[in-house]
Amino acid sequence: MSLSMSFVNVYATLPESCFERVQPTPVKKPRMIRFNFKLADELGICYDGATAEELAALFSGNQLFEDADPLAMAYCGHQFGHLNPQLGDGRAILLGDLIDQTGNRRDVQLKGCGRTPFSRNGDGRSPLGAALREYIMCEAMHALGVPTTRGLAVVNSGEYVMRQQREPGAVFTRVAASHIRVGTFQHFALRDDKVALHALVEHVLARHYPEIDPAAEDRCVQLFQLICRRQAELIARWMLLGFIHGVMNTDNMTVSGETIDYGPCAFMDAYRASTVFSAIDESGRYAYCNQPAVGQWNLARLAEALLTCFPGDEKTAAQYAADALNDYTVQYQQAWERGMAAKLGFSDVRDGDEVRSEKLLHLLEQGRLDYTLFFRYLSDLVGEAACDRDRFLARFNHTAPTVLQALHVWLDDWQQQLASRERDLHVARERMQAVNPAIIPRNHRVAAAISAAEAGDYSVFVSLLNALAEPYKAHTQYEAYQQAPTPREQVLRTFCGT
Repeated sequence: MSLSMSFVNVYATLPESCFERVQPTPVKKPRMIRFNFKLADELGICYDGATAEELAALFSGNQLFEDADPLAMAYCGHQFGHLNPQLGDGRAILLGDLIDQTGNRRDVQLKGCGRTPFSRNGDGRSPLGAALREYIMCEAMHALGVPTTRGLAVVNSGEYVMRQQREPGAVFTRVAASHIRVGTFQHFALRDDKVALHALVEHVLARHYPEIDPAAEDRCVQLFQLICRRQAELIARWMLLGFIHGVMNTDNMTVSGETIDYGPCAFMDAYRASTVFSAIDESGRYAYCNQPAVGQWNLARLAEALLTCFPGDEKTAAQYAADALNDYTVQYQQAWERGMAAKLGFSDVRDGDEVRSEKLLHLLEQGRLDYTLFFRYLSDLVGEAACDRDRFLARFNHTAPTVLQALHVWLDDWQQQLASRERDLHVARERMQAVNPAIIPRNHRVAAAISAAEAGDYSVFVSLLNALAEPYKAHTQYEAYQQAPTPREQVLRTFCGT
């Protein structure tokens, strides 16, 4: 076969309690839907001359790469605040890891390729809709500049799965810096498996945080501090873009700092701090506004798992954890304030900026204004080419007069601040357009792509991916993707597909 991947399989050298070896279960009639050639090049995959049939066979699990060492990873986790002591990869199989063209180690995993020892009562399969949603969201988040897992391939399995109804099945190939989660550490701490826990710590240190001195006595403390910092910066990016993960369980948080497990996720249309899309989040635990606090809560669970690895007595170890968790709050706030300043065109953060941003968000919520479009169009009011303010506000003609009046006051203050703080308003405008996307994977667009694909038409899926490739540019041919949904188009509930 003309397609090859040079796996290294370092995770398979960890203690056997870290995983179970398992083979993918073949599907009936695999058919390639999408292969990410650009990502394949980054990974150093040789695919010259490979046919669609060969690609489908390999990325469905019907055939294995020569160096693959398939395994399902063990982990547990808190799901909606409640500990589930036995989770693990119930429908995913890690083929192995490889070194990409930049020298970084990357995991390659199949999702939906059959049952594993961790499947419990599940079928180990994935619906087509869930696979397409994850592919879309992975690649959209990457284009938006957010650390994320990636989509390498998605294959129609030629079979059906039963969820709420009979749905076509698929296999999704996910690429990640690693698939090690907060719940991975919880798994071994819960079982008092110190051998596996310490092996996992050393593995993560070498793989994700090589800047930490391996001889340092407090290297595990430094590890936890850096994990907290990465999560603070990641969640700040989610918030700045209006992204709602939807299922922030501890088994869905990586220690590498990448976004993972795009299940019932979505981007907000009209701004509302308490927005929830996930159909399984009945209490709103993972609402948009709760994400920073949930991130800290999850990290506290990681601290509990790592506590025996910290130097000193129990009291000293607990203080290390508390200090890092407090630092997470500071790091998150600083990252959010820097990001919000850039969204408003400012080159730095100054006193009063936080209050100014919060006032704007309050007005957006009062006026039910589209979060993405408001910030994108705000740059039209900057510099010599600034449009008339009434023309800008006319885009939001459904807004109550009292909110419009308050917006005028806010815009006066903002424009005065820009004029006094920024020497070059053209640069300020460019700064805004570089961080405020014109296009996001809006929920109704994703739903339309999935619906068409389930009927056998993948063109809507492909068109959406093309539009999302350069989200910070306002391409004329993708103007329709820059529009908010009409009331009839809105999709207010999302599902995870498990």
